[in-house]
Amino acid sequence: MSRWDGIDEFTAVAEQASFSAAAKRLGLSTSAVSREIARLEDRLQTRLLNRTTRRVELTDAGRDFLTRCRRLIDERDEALAAVQPDDSAPRGLLRMTCSVSYGERFVAPAVNAFARAHPELSIELDLDNRLRDLVGDGYDLAIRFGHLTDSRLIARRLASRRLILCAAPDYLGRRGAPRDLSELPAHDLLTGSSEHWRFTEAGREVSLRPTGRWRCNSGAAVLDAALQGLGLCQLPDFYVSEALATGALIRVLPDHRPPDEGVWAVHPHPRHVPPKVRLMVDHLRDSLSALAA
Repeated sequence: MSRWDGIDEFTAVAEQASFSAAAKRLGLSTSAVSREIARLEDRLQTRLLNRTTRRVELTDAGRDFLTRCRRLIDERDEALAAVQPDDSAPRGLLRMTCSVSYGERFVAPAVNAFARAHPELSIELDLDNRLRDLVGDGYDLAIRFGHLTDSRLIARRLASRRLILCAAPDYLGRRGAPRDLSELPAHDLLTGSSEHWRFTEAGREVSLRPTGRWRCNSGAAVLDAALQGLGLCQLPDFYVSEALATGALIRVLPDHRPPDEGVWAVHPHPRHVPPKVRLMVDHLRDSLSALAA
């Protein structure tokens, strides 16, 4: 009996929350998966899963063990990938995370096309506006924006996005358009998930912490508030480009627009990047840069 026995089965069940789905992913019978996990729990003398007729849940010990198992499996797969040809097909599970709106609009369609081309690969795409800990939460890849600070990660630029300050004609007709950055605090500022708005002034980058009576962590909701004349917003171009083209929104202080932000693929820093990560990043770069062209 190997000390590895049951680890793949346990990880698959934990990630799928289902014995049958895990068995299908691993190409085993449900009874074989259940048997291996039972043997693993016996060896550890610890219950890892709570099983009912309707669902499977991790115990506290199981949650901690899952994090460690993912790292073990990644290290094992990395070691195997290091001696495989560079053109080896992506396989196994690829866990990704991205913000909701950008993920729905751009990343998910690209990921779906990649999944269709690589049937041996399973993909878990987590769309969440929270900044996930890739190492601690066991993600293989994340899509992030702007300035990156986590030194544990390596990054590759995929595309760019522009931040645009704008407002509805109705609002500007009532309140007037600000003539410079110093007038912004006197306006109604529609705040979203970003803590700071970025601009350029006299050739350097500056930031403003927006305050106002309206806030929402959804870019789509901020856009709707701006369209209804509630105030000024600063949003990425993909939110506002259509409204700007039709005149429903008008650019404000265009000479103070900040430099374009990077759209980055970031992943933990193994010595050898697994084919599933490397090929997905290549695919995303081709897909997202084509959209910006």
